[in-house]
Amino acid sequence: MDRPRSVGMPWYRAQDYSRLLEVMEDADRLPGSHEAWRLSAEQVEGEVKRSGVAVVRVVIEPDGFVAWCTAHGLRANAASRARFANESAADPGLAAAARP
Repeated sequence: MDRPRSVGMPWYRAQDYSRLLEVMEDADRLPGSHEAWRLSAEQVEGEVKRSGVAVVRVVIEPDGFVAWCTAHGLRANAASRARFANESAADPGLAAAARP
C-alpha cells in the first residue's frame, strides 16, 4: 500500500479549546489543556513528517465542525475530526466553509 503524500491534521486554537472539549463526544480522550494537546500534537506531527509525509494543519472551529458533522450524519469525535482534516487538506475551501 502506498503511503499518502500528505495528511490533514486536526489543529485546535487555544481560544477554541474549552469549547472544543464541550462539543466533542470523546472529550475525555483529549488532553485537559490546550498546551498539553499542542505538545502531543507537535510530537505526532514531527513523527509523521520524518516518515516523509507532509502534514497540513487544519484548524477545527468547534461550532462549524459540529455543523459539518450534522450535515454529514456524523458524530463529533476523533474519526470525524480525522475525516474533516483529510478532506480539508485536499480541498482547503472546506475548512473555510465550516467556520461560522
